[in-house]
Amino acid sequence: MSILLNDDTRVIVQGITGKIGSVQTKWMLEYGTKIVGGVTPGKGGNRVEGLPVFNYVDEAVKETGANASVFFVPAAFVLDAFLETIDAGVGFIVIVPEHIPVTMS
Repeated sequence: MSILLNDDTRVIVQGITGKIGSVQTKWMLEYGTKIVGGVTPGKGGNRVEGLPVFNYVDEAVKETGANASVFFVPAAFVLDAFLETIDAGVGFIVIVPEHIPVTMS
């Protein structure tokens, strides 16, 4: 088993201002995850749990040095969020989309 997170992992939370994103951010901080900011388009300049919120992923990466992202975004925005994150150079992405059914095969 490999370790995917370490002391150098700096996480942004996409959808940080939403109901689920803000609660999960609080829990992750309590657990010790090194969250450095969040992204919600149109809500840049706000703060959640003391963390800065940015409008775009590339802004967040430039300002915080983030190298990982976790998504708590509605299903309709997952693909765009993913592509934006890849374009910003983030190499470790965890997607927890809202209202996308999980299938088992």
